[in-house]
Amino acid sequence: MKHVIALDVGGTGMKAALIGADTALLHEARRPTERERGPEAVVTAILDFAAELRAIGERRFGVPPLAAGVGVPGILDEDRGVAVFAANLGWSDVPLRALLTERLGGIPVALGHDVRLGGLAEGRIGAGEGARRFLFVSVGTGIAGAIGVDGRINPGAHGSSGEIGHIVVRPGGAACGCGQSGCLETLASAAAVGRAWADASGDPAADAADCAKAVRSGDPRAVAVWGEMVGALADGLVTALTLLDPGVLIVGGGLAEAGETLFAPLRSAVEERLTFQQLPRIVPAALGDTAGCLGAGLLAWDRLSTEVTA
Repeated sequence: MKHVIALDVGGTGMKAALIGADTALLHEARRPTERERGPEAVVTAILDFAAELRAIGERRFGVPPLAAGVGVPGILDEDRGVAVFAANLGWSDVPLRALLTERLGGIPVALGHDVRLGGLAEGRIGAGEGARRFLFVSVGTGIAGAIGVDGRINPGAHGSSGEIGHIVVRPGGAACGCGQSGCLETLASAAAVGRAWADASGDPAADAADCAKAVRSGDPRAVAVWGEMVGALADGLVTALTLLDPGVLIVGGGLAEAGETLFAPLRSAVEERLTFQQLPRIVPAALGDTAGCLGAGLLAWDRLSTEVTA
């Protein structure tokens, strides 16, 4: 059976799969990144995991994988296949595509940004299926996005498109790690909501999920924190909608797990802010934590089709 390797590398763990031509998940596995042992150990863990997947596929299906797709966080040079920088993994200028190609016996390897690959899967086979233009926004520890056109993700001229979390929505606000102040990420990420609710509730262990529960129970402190988040998120999204005019806006990440506690007020807040812009469908992501792997698999199949037509 024809298949490809898909790897989704996160800050603490890796998700992997063997994926068929029909995007079926033929095998799934998970491993820690081992980042506590340093960046070289992370690279070794990735290479070893990929080699293990190759062996499993060859043993189970009688043929080696045709290609591999790998999603990683941070700054990438997708054309050269280099992981330029990732603060949470500690690496810089890692020629990951070349290393994987060598370890996997010379098969084609495609490298992509983890959030953009999640967006690729959601836009092509998930919540945005059939939409010609879509915007995927992941609202988790940080906020990032993926711009989809005709079933593909536009990485931008320098590989950094979709960084919606660094739109300034509150000038002069809280300092952001990017060097600006008042970025969307400082106000509307799950981490930001968790910090705000911990302060408001007096519970240092409280997080965004706790805040959502308190909102549902009618706690006025939680309602206030949640309202600040929804307002900031709507401001950032309207800026993105004005620039990109997507037909579908897909929201994923940890904060989206709040369901209609998030989506009902968010849809209203976005609509209230629109003037001439068209309101897109605003929907939750559909693929859960398999989106990154599925996107990596789609990237691998795309790489193969590109090579065939080249």
